[in-house]
Amino acid sequence: MHVHRRLLNESMTYRAQRARIENRALQYETGRRASVRSGVVTIPVVVHVVHNPGTPAQNIADAQIHSQIDVLNWDFRAANPDVSRVPDPWKPLVADIEVEFALATADPHGAPTDGIVRVETGRTEFDSHDGVKAAASGGADPWPSDQYLNLWVCQLGEGLLGYAQFPGGPPHTDGVVVLHSAFGTTGTAAAPYDGGRTATHEIGHWLDLFHIWGDDDGACSNDDRVADTPNQAGSNVGKPAFPHVTCDNGPNGDMFMNYMDYVDDDSMFMFTRGQRERVDACLEGTRASFLVAHRAAPAAPAAAPGTRPVEAQASGYVAQDSDVERLLHDTERLTREALTDIHDVLDLVGHRFGG
Repeated sequence: MHVHRRLLNESMTYRAQRARIENRALQYETGRRASVRSGVVTIPVVVHVVHNPGTPAQNIADAQIHSQIDVLNWDFRAANPDVSRVPDPWKPLVADIEVEFALATADPHGAPTDGIVRVETGRTEFDSHDGVKAAASGGADPWPSDQYLNLWVCQLGEGLLGYAQFPGGPPHTDGVVVLHSAFGTTGTAAAPYDGGRTATHEIGHWLDLFHIWGDDDGACSNDDRVADTPNQAGSNVGKPAFPHVTCDNGPNGDMFMNYMDYVDDDSMFMFTRGQRERVDACLEGTRASFLVAHRAAPAAPAAAPGTRPVEAQASGYVAQDSDVERLLHDTERLTREALTDIHDVLDLVGHRFGG
């Protein structure tokens, strides 16, 4: 939210984009618009490991990265074993988001890759001001953010586990940053954040999900813009006991086991149907390029715990021609709207400096 608010203050274009994104999400929530995708979409991922040679542990092993991809594929498909712990009142709300993730097999130039980039840095830590996302500031430059989900893994300061950029922001900073010791389930991953759920949470933001409590500092006046998640006073941490009632949301209380709360990794294990609708609106709107970029066989079902998903099948999504045309139309429309925003900003600047 710090990044979101900073961009709202800095960018008229971001404010306009966010308004359009919210309008679209509302259409899906109210049923005025329905999702057209009918299968699993697989997102190509590039992991930028930005490490200081003075701290070798920051240069995490490939196995730790693969363990994180496994967790993402279980969580976003509701295939995680701990989904069985969802309280009975909310079991009917559990959603398969039908999104999977695979390390990229081709780089932006078409050359073979394992989807992992390792960059040495002289910096001892990074913060939420995006220094890790550019080589010029000691980080790693992103791959095209309309083709890849950029994940940066590094040493974060300020007590940060990770942070993300919502859809609609600048492409050169689009992606997710995660503390190396809160990434994956092996290697440097440390309890209570050794379940890979920090990345699940942050990618939720990347797919346009807000914190479940609405970030209103306990006022109970704002929510996450999802109808089937109860309003709650603030974030939950640690391992709460069900039910935990706030904001007069009894008898079931807070849905603290939702991935978009702040509880320990082993206490979060679900997305809802309403959150799925927001993700659909995002993937068929601002992030439609991930649906139309590849037309390949559907991805295989999520792998069982302890196995690796078949990455060779993770290049895309089969859509009907009419679906593709609609998604292309939406992408073109968003581009035209962004260009209009830029034109308006330039015109405003011209008026200011031209009298």
